[in-house]
Amino acid sequence: MTGRITIVLFTTLDGVAQAPGGPEEDPAGGFPYGGWQAPLFDAVVGEQIGTEIAKIDALVLGRRTYDIFASYWPNHTEGEGDGAIGRKFDEIPKYVASRTPLEPEWRGTTQLGPDAAAEVAALREKHENIQVIGSVDFVHTLLAAEAYDELALWVYPIVLGQGKKVFPDGAAPANLTLVAPAVTGTSGAVLLRYAPAGKPTTGDMSAPDRGV
Repeated sequence: MTGRITIVLFTTLDGVAQAPGGPEEDPAGGFPYGGWQAPLFDAVVGEQIGTEIAKIDALVLGRRTYDIFASYWPNHTEGEGDGAIGRKFDEIPKYVASRTPLEPEWRGTTQLGPDAAAEVAALREKHENIQVIGSVDFVHTLLAAEAYDELALWVYPIVLGQGKKVFPDGAAPANLTLVAPAVTGTSGAVLLRYAPAGKPTTGDMSAPDRGV
């Protein structure tokens, strides 16, 4: 078995992926815009996310995101919509990157070890469709290690000017290639799906073969 690891993030036009869901999600650094995604609710985005979640057979989360999920989703497993997502999350294995010991009450939870990026990469041998949701701090580690197969970015038409970015200063240089047509929601959010494509190269736009 060789599964796929997909990272899913909600980000602003200036690349901020911190605390899209609510004010208390991640207030680190005094971030004042927690919950910035909520006013931009989009049924197209919701439907697309629900469709993708229905396909996954393992979930990878950073500790902060895991704590938020574990306090919400086990209590929302009835009906459709959130209920369908809650049932899916409840039944599949959850893998958590945490620097401190984890004593999970949510069934199917496993804490990753010190080399979490390598352990996530190895999950391809156990699962077919692994999804990493949110967890931007841990995502930085996965991106640097290229421990992923697809980066799915929901880019929203908003600029915040501060907060944790998908690619902060000092991020590992990388080429990405678009692997699917863009999907646009009613809010103006755009889904861009990329795969890693090696290291950047350079050239000269004024070279003769460029016709410039």
